[in-house]
Amino acid sequence: MSQRFIVAVFIVYLLAGLGARSGNSVHAARILGFFPSPSPSHLRIHCAVADALTQAGHNVTVLSSTKNPYKFAKYEYIQLDLPLFPKDFLQRLVKREQPLITRYPHFIDEVTSLANQSLANPRLRHFLATHGVGSFDLLILGYFMNDFHLGLSAHFQVPVVVSFMIQPIFAVHNLVKNPIESAYVPTLFSERKQPLSFWGRVHNFVVATFETNFITLKVERESQKYYDYNFPPDRYPPLEEVRKNVSLVFTNHHFSQGPIRPNVPNLIEIGGIQIKEKPDPLPADIAKILDEAKEGAIYFSLGTNIHGSHLTDEKLKIMFNVVSKLPYKVLWKWNDSERPGQADNIIYREWLPQDDILAHPNIKLFLTHGGMGSVVESQYHGVPMVGIPLFGDQPSNMANVERSGYGLSVDYITLTEESLSTAVQEVLNNPKYRKTVQDFSRLYRDRPMTPRETVVYWVDYVLRHNGAKHMQSPAVHMNRWQLMSLDVIGFLLAIVVAVVAVLVKICRLLCCRGKKEKLADVKVKKSKKNK
Repeated sequence: MSQRFIVAVFIVYLLAGLGARSGNSVHAARILGFFPSPSPSHLRIHCAVADALTQAGHNVTVLSSTKNPYKFAKYEYIQLDLPLFPKDFLQRLVKREQPLITRYPHFIDEVTSLANQSLANPRLRHFLATHGVGSFDLLILGYFMNDFHLGLSAHFQVPVVVSFMIQPIFAVHNLVKNPIESAYVPTLFSERKQPLSFWGRVHNFVVATFETNFITLKVERESQKYYDYNFPPDRYPPLEEVRKNVSLVFTNHHFSQGPIRPNVPNLIEIGGIQIKEKPDPLPADIAKILDEAKEGAIYFSLGTNIHGSHLTDEKLKIMFNVVSKLPYKVLWKWNDSERPGQADNIIYREWLPQDDILAHPNIKLFLTHGGMGSVVESQYHGVPMVGIPLFGDQPSNMANVERSGYGLSVDYITLTEESLSTAVQEVLNNPKYRKTVQDFSRLYRDRPMTPRETVVYWVDYVLRHNGAKHMQSPAVHMNRWQLMSLDVIGFLLAIVVAVVAVLVKICRLLCCRGKKEKLADVKVKKSKKNK
């Protein structure tokens, strides 16, 4: 009896598994990830997407700019050794010598030029020469103002999924024609938080107008130039047609972080994709330091792009003086050989497992540059922050952190020992910051699927439905004039003008007729009088 029961259960599970496979699963797909970003921090997001798909059984090949951020991942990794952000470029960004409106055109030129160099890379050219139509089923493109790389989807003739490392900017929204609601949705560059006041809406409207009509058009012009050069029209479709091949956009963001906004179905939020659900064991020396730090410890990192040599000696001295006086152990991620100083409480390391460190219960504070990846990891683990934002999205991220009560932000340009020390002491000694960010941590984690499960589900969905074009907004297939309804407005204005012209003509005819009748009456009266 027991054997029959076991056999019956086995058959039921087997049939259930076959049914699930036939209805919801796809065979292992051949997926290409192309991540040419000049910023190593971006790769942690893109490669996490690739790793999730590999763990789900897909055959994933990654072409990337620099070292693999996940050494034990099972995907095939091809390091292209592409140029990263130049030192002088990063120094100019940090110094903020010019306002955003002046700096941004140069920033776009630099980023698109670096992206273009990838297509001249010998390893990539060899790869493209030996892989063509039929080599892959899907392309995942790491996006950073490199629209012209969408031409690779035409090379392989596959659907494309875009991976973006932060809250979407307008150029990303534009790929899937996500609506821009500047009346109540603050743009990333406005550094504002909902709800918007009247003056907040004025500021946001101006910034959004600048972003949509200057920054995005600049990106489109640069992309068109590089697309025409690398993907000649005798072999490839126009860029505007290739853009219509975007099936999904994955964005490293979650609505709980704000702003609240409408999204089209194929813009999928995967905020926290790089965070491990279960932290890895820490290196033995780091684990010992944190375990013994019963009063707490502080983690200090300014990200992967910025090294000590990018900062001024004055600012480094300020940072060192503040943290060296704290009664806590400080783990300081430091890339350069020359250190800002020596102190018994500071432990310098060239590399530190940030996610795993922030997960340790003895971490009291995260001193950060405010990059989205770092902010998200701190929010996930419930660690309050003091931010020193330097460039890019960092000021906006830290403005949101401060307004939400997760920590404080200090300006790098005007940084003083007093301003930094005051912020650090306030966040360390006021329990409201830890409580607020830990409350948010519970909210942020509360989802029907983890970010990795979300990635796998939607990629499988695209593969099952041959690109899932039914998810696209109709706006993707409309031009700018149609989206602004200028053709409709023009048509209606033409009708109004025509009607007005007809009415004017009728009025004139009636007036003329009235004058003639009046003259006729006068003549009749005169003739009667003469008689």
